[in-house]
Amino acid sequence: MDRLRSDARLGLVPRLRNETNLSSEPLVTKISPAALAASIATALALIGAQASAETTTKEKCYGVALSGQNDCAAGPGTTCAGTSKIDYQKNAWKLVPTGTCTTINTPNGSGSPTQGKAPS
Repeated sequence: MDRLRSDARLGLVPRLRNETNLSSEPLVTKISPAALAASIATALALIGAQASAETTTKEKCYGVALSGQNDCAAGPGTTCAGTSKIDYQKNAWKLVPTGTCTTINTPNGSGSPTQGKAPS
């Protein structure tokens, strides 16, 4: 009996419903389908709210990304993320916290919420 309890604590055998009753039936918690559905719906809603909060608190800022570190759309000659050719490329953007773009200073000036010219 002591070995059985020891093994149960280690997860080697299922815990018994009533350890004084040597029943081998494992302890099972039941949940109603409605409660399960509500839990899943709540989790999905929280994930969606987090994703939408992340997108609304960021903005595109052109001219602040280092070479190869842009988030996307660096204009002609590039396809998407990580394709900018030079540091602070004016047509490559990076997501930054909303309201901070124009406060970011680079050797080429401040960041811009609008796309600049492609490098020549």
